[in-house]
Amino acid sequence: MSNPSVHITGIGGYLPERIMTNADLEKMVDTTDEWIAERTGIRQRHIIAEDQMTSDLAVEAAKIALADAGITIDEIDALIVATTTPDLIFPSTATVVQSKLGGKDFPAWDIQAVCSGFVYGLAQAEGMMRGGMFKRVLLIGAESMSRIVDWTDRGTCILFGDGAGAVVLEAGESDDANGLIGSVLHADGSYRDLLKAHHPHAPMTPEMHHEPVDFRIDSAGAAAVEMKGNEVFRVAVTKLGSVVNEILAKHELKDSDIDWLVPHQANIRIIQATAKKLKMDLNRVALTVEKHGNTSSASVPMALNDLYVSGRLEKGQLILLEAFAGGFAWGANLLRWSK
Repeated sequence: MSNPSVHITGIGGYLPERIMTNADLEKMVDTTDEWIAERTGIRQRHIIAEDQMTSDLAVEAAKIALADAGITIDEIDALIVATTTPDLIFPSTATVVQSKLGGKDFPAWDIQAVCSGFVYGLAQAEGMMRGGMFKRVLLIGAESMSRIVDWTDRGTCILFGDGAGAVVLEAGESDDANGLIGSVLHADGSYRDLLKAHHPHAPMTPEMHHEPVDFRIDSAGAAAVEMKGNEVFRVAVTKLGSVVNEILAKHELKDSDIDWLVPHQANIRIIQATAKKLKMDLNRVALTVEKHGNTSSASVPMALNDLYVSGRLEKGQLILLEAFAGGFAWGANLLRWSK
């Protein structure tokens, strides 16, 4: 097959059972439901159970996506897990997911681009599939962000939640106008100190830090998320606006051609700013931040799944996925829905 098209043929999402509301957070830190909702748009988030791992969330989302595609794990050629919160340093969470699903002897690996992980993974999978390496790829974004949050830091603990989203990608006919159209990816490590989480066992060197280090450690002993919120917001809005313009220009499309914007669910204000730049009404934007919070690499596939299960996606619609992440890493994907 010459330069095949790439389609999403199965999709699924999973959220752990425990829900933490803003009212619950009021009992833990100096904050209020009104303050959180006004600044972030978040009302609640889901929290992983003590006996669950990131791989467990990924497995549940993958099972739904595989069933939706009408295939089994034995028909998958490769498995990619985008995650910032792996089960182990090694082996990869993807190999753990592979084993739990009963799969064997096909490549499985993790990709780490924080909240942009799924967008990066989709671009990577598309390129490998168009090159003929794989016919079917299972791509998952899965996170247990609650395990790297400092629950005494009201500036960050209010933002994050846990969950997983998965898609099955399949190669189709080369002349099919639907499916994935293309991607744009960027990163700039000079911004790394604005949003980060130190590795708890990494040595501290003068090259790594130019000022005294204030370690934040969560209750489980892991290095917790640190963020300079105002600076992150300003850069995110600028970079997302730029990458959206870039990918549309690359494929000779206009703002008005987009039927659905599926953004990373970090903060309602960032989403609103991006929609405004696109001149898009919010009723054409996938919004799950209110009920999911920021689930990092899981947020884009879960938001896409939310559109799908609600019946709002129609074949031939143009969908723009975009995300911005620590690093900073950011990017966008374009696709025409073909399911």
